[in-house]
Amino acid sequence: MRRLMLSVVLVSVLLALALGGTPASGRNGVGPKIDCADNSVICTEVSHSIGYGGAYTGHDEPALLFYSSKAGAGNSMTYQLTLPSDPPTQPTQDGQGGVFNFELRPTFWFGMAMCDDQSSPNPGGSSVGPNVPCTRDSDSNIYNSPDPSSSRYIGHHPGTAFTELQFYPPGWVAWPPGNSCDATRWCAALTIDSFESNDNTGQELNAACQKIVSIEPVNFAFVTRSGVPHAPPSPVNSTAATFTPNPSTDLFMNSGDNLVVSLHDSSSGLVTTIDDLTTGQSGSMTASAANGFGAVQFAPTGKSCTNVPYDFHPMYSTSSEDTRVPWAAHSYNIAFSDEIGHFEFCNGVAPGSQKCSQPGATETTKDADDDVCFGASLSTAVPISGCIDSDADFDGVSYQNAWPGTIANPTRDGQLHPTSFLVTSPLTGGLGYERMGFETDMPRVESDTNPPCQRHLSNPADPSPGSGCVNPPAGANFYPIYSTTNTSGHCAWQEGGANIPGTTNTFGGDSASEYGTTPLALFYPASNGGPQYIYEDFRTIMSNPC
Repeated sequence: MRRLMLSVVLVSVLLALALGGTPASGRNGVGPKIDCADNSVICTEVSHSIGYGGAYTGHDEPALLFYSSKAGAGNSMTYQLTLPSDPPTQPTQDGQGGVFNFELRPTFWFGMAMCDDQSSPNPGGSSVGPNVPCTRDSDSNIYNSPDPSSSRYIGHHPGTAFTELQFYPPGWVAWPPGNSCDATRWCAALTIDSFESNDNTGQELNAACQKIVSIEPVNFAFVTRSGVPHAPPSPVNSTAATFTPNPSTDLFMNSGDNLVVSLHDSSSGLVTTIDDLTTGQSGSMTASAANGFGAVQFAPTGKSCTNVPYDFHPMYSTSSEDTRVPWAAHSYNIAFSDEIGHFEFCNGVAPGSQKCSQPGATETTKDADDDVCFGASLSTAVPISGCIDSDADFDGVSYQNAWPGTIANPTRDGQLHPTSFLVTSPLTGGLGYERMGFETDMPRVESDTNPPCQRHLSNPADPSPGSGCVNPPAGANFYPIYSTTNTSGHCAWQEGGANIPGTTNTFGGDSASEYGTTPLALFYPASNGGPQYIYEDFRTIMSNPC
């Protein structure tokens, strides 16, 4: 089973802490696990469901992809980011008030493919072909052929992880188990997702260790002002403190702050830095063994669960369609992505269960995604009740006309809707990326909720590719698009509707025009000796206009 690569903030296993239960302990008896099979928003989206009974696991992630053939484009880049602000009108339980950022997303993030020799598709260095360790910052790691007889068959690909530098909005239930660090301020964390499966053989991490770290172990560390984690990041050694923001050490940011965000390799591992130009504060995190980061040793048999101290380095030198993560639902390497489709109103939460007992706005009956729910009394600022499981039927707040630019009257829009983030295209060595793409894993979500959407095929020349997968998805009243603006003094990307003031290009003005309507067939290693093709995404690629 392969996991979907996408991410956000919800550490679902920590729900046990809120309920007074006992989380799975690590090897030292102290570590709660992040269980990606429970749709934890912190996790990357994998290509196959890893949930119980084949249930959907993952998130809806509309993304910007950036491509460049320049050396360093796959491992060193700088962005400028303006954090979005909430509107003056507070949200209300009936869904008729304002819309805050935490209702649209639990996180947005900057991503990059990473080396992890303990991760899929060849964890532990084992392979049906030649043993291929990961060489950091090198395109020698590109193995993107669907031909099993090729020396560059994707099944021979070095073990791969995916990093996401995630930003979490304020105002609702606090971490853990919610998705806000503070009542009014933002925070950020460096997360690195691995996948403990040999996709060539079908072997997985032993069941005892999966109970501790899951099949998709996640290194997690809040960005701190000192650059030193305030608790152990590795999945084997993590504690409840790992997922609890610490205002005395962590970097907190205000809505509207202007930031410079950089990711680059070092001798000790990936360095992520956030410079807040508005407040003058800075924070960083390095994915190094010295900081407590570690891989989970791939052990398909026995009961061992061993942390391997590890410096996580970027995998590739450049960024292209070939610099993939071979177990992820998305096709990207260098990317900026929003994580939407989580918040839904719930008018009553069943005591002790975190399940919705009374559906809220946009729903008339309870359904399968009314889970991971919190009452208004748990909120840090905005007293509304809701659920943040994956919105698999596209009826939550993210799929309504609740985004900036969805009301033609800008005054009314600004009263009810948040501002968009503003993010520039990345620069590597001071130079831009020549090409970019729009990508959404909409078919990945649809296939588990809309039976006519067919994701799997044996023949890539199928005359009816991705039959039944539609854009926008069935059930959605709206799907957000990216557009460009020059209001910040330079070209920047924003997200929402087509009516954001200062917009310079809407790329067709709707999701079908922007992301496309023909599903993208991606191929993956398979234990039957040949590749498998899966329709995971809609994607369009063009020259970078920004």
